[in-house]
Amino acid sequence: MLSPRRVKFRKQQRGRMRGIATRGNTIAFGEFALQAQECGWITSRQIEASRRAMTRYVKRGGKIWIRIFPDKPVTMRAAETRMGSGKGNPEFWVAVIKPGRILFEMGGPEITEAIAKEAMRLAQYKLPIKTKFLALADQPVELEGEESDDVADITAADLSESPALALES
Repeated sequence: MLSPRRVKFRKQQRGRMRGIATRGNTIAFGEFALQAQECGWITSRQIEASRRAMTRYVKRGGKIWIRIFPDKPVTMRAAETRMGSGKGNPEFWVAVIKPGRILFEMGGPEITEAIAKEAMRLAQYKLPIKTKFLALADQPVELEGEESDDVADITAADLSESPALALES
């Protein structure tokens, strides 16, 4: 199971899960992905169970990327403990998930969309949040070096008025 090797602080506060994922929300490595549709905590055990389900289905073919890591410790107090006497001990690790976050990616020459979809379906049964299957072919392509729309168009009248503009074009 996944867990950090060492941390600066053993115990953390619970925190809040507001907003959407601004990082890790696009397919970066494979051709197919599983994207979170709601927020929540995913434990290291759930991540491992999902990974095993996907790996078993594809019969260890292709490649699977885990795009989340459980880096938040969750503490628990012993059962039937009276109030007070401090915070409990860290029991397990969770990954904080926001809507739009890519959880798993899959790719490879022998992985078809049908195989990937079924493997991701088996994986999402192991997770406590709603997810969506994505394919790289379905995502919009962003071209680099594309001019923005806020640049004013230069007309022929502008060129006749200013000789400096005529030289530039």
